[in-house]
Amino acid sequence: MDYRQLVFPSNSLFLVTGAAGFIGSNLCEAILSLGYRVRALDDLSTGKQENIDMFLSHPNYEFIKGDIKILDTCMRACQGVDYVLNQAAWGSVPRSIEMPLFYSLNNIQGTLNMLEAARQNGVKKFVYASSSSVYGDEPNLPKREGVEGNLLSPYAVSKRCDEEWAKQYTRHYGLDTYGLRYFNVFGRRQDPDGAYAAVIPKFIKQLINGEKCRINGDGRQSRDFTYIENVIEANLKACAASHEAAGQAFNIAYGGREYLIDIYYGLTKALGVDVEPEFGPDRAGDIKHSNADISKAKTLLGYDPEWSFERGIAAAIDWYKNNL
Repeated sequence: MDYRQLVFPSNSLFLVTGAAGFIGSNLCEAILSLGYRVRALDDLSTGKQENIDMFLSHPNYEFIKGDIKILDTCMRACQGVDYVLNQAAWGSVPRSIEMPLFYSLNNIQGTLNMLEAARQNGVKKFVYASSSSVYGDEPNLPKREGVEGNLLSPYAVSKRCDEEWAKQYTRHYGLDTYGLRYFNVFGRRQDPDGAYAAVIPKFIKQLINGEKCRINGDGRQSRDFTYIENVIEANLKACAASHEAAGQAFNIAYGGREYLIDIYYGLTKALGVDVEPEFGPDRAGDIKHSNADISKAKTLLGYDPEWSFERGIAAAIDWYKNNL
């Protein structure tokens, strides 16, 4: 089923945290397009004001500038809310190695604050962003829920802790929680700038500008790159999922596998440029290969991703051409 066919009670209120970010702003846009109300929460530490401005005049949109590390802010944001889509987090494996205390406060305590606020306010469903990084050094492909290895970064630790706390809130407090283990999401409005920018938007911008791209490692690392529309589908289908599926985490991906060097040369061809990359050392904490088994999400959430990597990358290139 297309997520646009999902039906929620007509006056439903969705709280999106991290709403000024890449994924959060796309979720706000999708929910508003379906005719439901959105309350957005973001402290603008990593999110962008321009990702909020486009919605400020919408009658069903409300923005709160606030920090999930502050419980009172979370309590206020959850008042009257039916569904929480908790995307607020600091990303980047390398940055987490540099800032472990901050990642604990923001990604673990912040999520715990949101869980508690949702519980106290009687939220129906709590959907939150986890990550494929929780698989750590588990070598087998595809990655399957329940078969995880040693965690390789503070970021991965924070996401695994979020999953464990969410289980407790389902088990002890009856809050339906659903963890979404995102696999390398990309698409419109993903930030191409900064030292920790995701590789696809960064490469696209550099190639459009005629700059040389740097690949960490030999380029033979593989990822299950997942277009943003598939992530929107997963979040909304989790909001409509059964209580029996609550308290669990699910792989959210397309189920494919793309090599970084192939993506690079595919981008140069699509953009009509001829620039060879330069290679650097592997990044600390990175997983070499990532590919998801999405059968659990298909069975329990009805997740059925429509956007292949090829379709998604074409849409992303078009968006960046028009918006950089």
